[in-house]
Amino acid sequence: ALHRLSPRKTGTFVAVNCGAIPDTLLESELFGHKKGAFTDATSDKRGLFEEANGGTLFLDEVGELPAALQVKLLRVLQEDTIRKLGDTRDTKTDVRIVAATVRDLHREVGEGRFREDLFYRLNVLPVHLPALRTRREDIPPLVDHFVARTNKRLGTSIAGIDADAMKVLYEYAWPGNVRELENTIERAMVLCEGDTIRVADLPEKLSEASDPIRMTLQSGELSIKKTTRVIEEVLIRRALQRTGGNRTRAAEILELSHRALLYKIKDYGIA
Repeated sequence: ALHRLSPRKTGTFVAVNCGAIPDTLLESELFGHKKGAFTDATSDKRGLFEEANGGTLFLDEVGELPAALQVKLLRVLQEDTIRKLGDTRDTKTDVRIVAATVRDLHREVGEGRFREDLFYRLNVLPVHLPALRTRREDIPPLVDHFVARTNKRLGTSIAGIDADAMKVLYEYAWPGNVRELENTIERAMVLCEGDTIRVADLPEKLSEASDPIRMTLQSGELSIKKTTRVIEEVLIRRALQRTGGNRTRAAEILELSHRALLYKIKDYGIA
């Protein structure tokens, strides 16, 4: 969206994950090289800065850049020129840089792992994207987007995801944020035998992590009172789900009085 809504929208958008390319190849990928610059350089190569000239270059995981490339990137930002590996001349470049990282660059700078001058060059207009677990309402549209995109790329025809599987996605903490969700959906689509993603198509760790009873038992918690509360809340939620929210029938299934169930629903904050 930053590219599509910018004055550079007619230019090229190029994205690269700085953490996914070996350090030995990353400089050539970014800046290009001349024939003979190194053993396997059998021809000239355009770098990503040249590919994105007039447009936008997205440096994902910029916090993974090795120190030597941090220096070279800083020079590009300061002088608007690049120098290919093996070249003796600079080439003018006109590229808008958008950078992202999951690292705390303030901390990385303080601990000497990221250049302070480069940080301030990049940090002109910071945009903080909250963790996915704090904006779970974004999960359904993201899932729809990833399903549509993966269908197009793989030639599949998955219609979507069922309610139980979506519930698992909602309850998972997503330590890897949107990228983990994207990989999860793509994996599920590859494994899916029907036209709808089901719980069985999701990684087992998601189901385990969304099971509060399993999480409590695995945590080493020894308090009977705390463990009982976790189990009790799960059973109440399941009973209400099974009865379509009918509290009288749920109380009968749970073998509780109606008044006791109402008290516990309020106590656990069950909507």
